Amino acid sequence: MAGSSVVLHKSPLPEGVRVGNVMRIRGVVPDNAGRFFVNLLCSEGPEAEYALHFNPRLDKSEVVFNTMEQGRWGREERGQGIPFQRGQPFDVLIITTEDGFKAVVGDSEYYHFRHRIPPANVRLLEVGGDLQLDSVKVF
Repeated sequence: MAGSSVVLHKSPLPEGVRVGNVMRIRGVVPDNAGRFFVNLLCSEGPEAEYALHFNPRLDKSEVVFNTMEQGRWGREERGQGIPFQRGQPFDVLIITTEDGFKAVVGDSEYYHFRHRIPPANVRLLEVGGDLQLDSVKVF
């Protein structure tokens, strides 16, 4: 159902994330998908800060990256084009680098989002929205 923001998966990250950590999300974009998200949160609950909000919006053909600090969204950044297609499987890697999070979709680097919140503050990986989730791995 479009416009929903149902959380399908949560992975606790009690140690935070460090340079070299990879989060791999595999699934299928449903035929009627609107939006889905991958969030790296600094805590559990409604007051959580988002070190990374990765938000493919198929309804607008864009992918938005952002953070939320002290209850406020930061400045949105957008990747070039949309590497996701309705009805198609996808494989996303979020790689923690020295200065940001690198989003790799399929075989190519899609976007590099610079850290605004230290990755060591991350405590939770959350995936949800309009997608059929096959697997989430953190290594």
